[in-house]
Amino acid sequence: METTEEIDCLLAKIPFEKTNSFSNFFLDYIKGDEQLSQYHNGLPTAENLLNQIESRNFPSANRAIMAEVLKNQHADSILSDETKKNLDELSAENTYTITTGHQLNIFTGPLYVIYKIVSVIKTCEELKRLRPDCNFVPVYWMASEDHDFEEINHFRYNAKKFSWNTDQTGAVGKFDTSTIKSIFDELPGLPEFFSEAYLKHSDLASSVRHYMNHLFGEYGLVIIDADDRSLKTLFKEVMVGDIIDHSPQQKVEATSSQLNQLGYKTQVNPREINFFYMEGDVRSRIVRTETGFEVLDTDISFSEEEIRMAIDKQPELFSPNVVLRPLYQEYLLPNLAYVGGPSELVYWLQLKDVFEHFNTTFPLLMPRNFAGVISHPKVEKIKKAGLSFEDLFKDESALVKEKVIENTAFKLDLDEQRERLRSIFSEAHVQAIQIDKTLEKLVLAEHRKAEKSIEKIEFKILKAERKNQEVLVNRIYNLKESLFPGGAPQERKDNFLNFYLSNPSFIEDCLKSFDPLDFQFHLISTNE
Repeated sequence: METTEEIDCLLAKIPFEKTNSFSNFFLDYIKGDEQLSQYHNGLPTAENLLNQIESRNFPSANRAIMAEVLKNQHADSILSDETKKNLDELSAENTYTITTGHQLNIFTGPLYVIYKIVSVIKTCEELKRLRPDCNFVPVYWMASEDHDFEEINHFRYNAKKFSWNTDQTGAVGKFDTSTIKSIFDELPGLPEFFSEAYLKHSDLASSVRHYMNHLFGEYGLVIIDADDRSLKTLFKEVMVGDIIDHSPQQKVEATSSQLNQLGYKTQVNPREINFFYMEGDVRSRIVRTETGFEVLDTDISFSEEEIRMAIDKQPELFSPNVVLRPLYQEYLLPNLAYVGGPSELVYWLQLKDVFEHFNTTFPLLMPRNFAGVISHPKVEKIKKAGLSFEDLFKDESALVKEKVIENTAFKLDLDEQRERLRSIFSEAHVQAIQIDKTLEKLVLAEHRKAEKSIEKIEFKILKAERKNQEVLVNRIYNLKESLFPGGAPQERKDNFLNFYLSNPSFIEDCLKSFDPLDFQFHLISTNE
């Protein structure tokens, strides 16, 4: 059964494999496929999370620097008592983190960013219940060094796309947010905490910190911006190992080859050098040349001695790409698990050998909560249409056909006629080839033509009945569109404001409804 006893707003939980939304790579991982076991540290069960405490090797020196930096980064924020406590406790050896990360999408971006953070908060609450002698801190890693602005410069509210246009370049966390004011003019009535975030802070990273602290601070969320000189100092050995020795490329390529041979399509391709050079409005790849190194699309170049000196004296100039960002995270945080989406988690499976090479514990890989939000009126429409919650994940055309057939008083298929036709042509085939074997192709071709005619008539019958049941059909289309706008999952397309503005308790509802250790798709209800 896909339904579950309703807990507050929780309507149902759908097994991942019945949602038609996930790759076989991800499904095999979360089902514990034995052939993937060497690429991770165990499935993210409560038992394995607690076991990870004993195996986590996190240097005390790194902890001291991390705790100090995070206190400084939160110094200008109005903090809840829970966040203050978590910041203090990060200095203690019995404190661990559960981390998620994401780009700095404007106005939080798609719904699943909210779900990611809810997942880490709920996981920490559960671990604290199981191990009250330890502290567990939920962490949001801001991808402030990312430079792909087009991925974050928009959000979708009320079926309309709102975009921030600017010609700024480089790491997005440093972008001046003053020009985002046009969105407030275009969309009046936005929550005040957004205007405070964007219009009273000078850069995007500070803006995101402000609104994430507003939304999740009461739950103790700690927000890290890894674009920091002191933090980058901890990562110098990896900078040298990658830029000079290229060891990460060798490790990831070997693992990727193994995974590809198992039939999985790997997500990331390592480069010879997996660091960008980042300064001012520049974040560009570093490449090796015959004489040393250069930064693409600039006139910046280094000899090997010069780049070694730059790493030692100015590590903040070096920004890891997708291959090394996960390792950087684990250098900075006493982390037990990373919470991410399906594509994120499967690319982490390519990285375990890199972690081992640099003597760093590989975290458990937890799927974030996946969810769809259905308004109360739409829940009633689902019931009236005679649909189960699981039906909503079926192919739209197949679902319409299934329900039209279920609700008709007529016979809509021509199976009997098709069988009689098969019998007639079978007899004709036998009779024809007795006289001339060359007639076989003609008989088969005419049979296929007749079958196509039957299919055409059957299609027209079904189409006519769909028109007769237009109310039901349109109801199905509308329900599918609400969960899969434009054919994409709601959580990947719609912004949380679609629900938060009419229900300020929306995040609290998610916290009540989601179970971070129950890996199923959650359907929840809310006001529209």
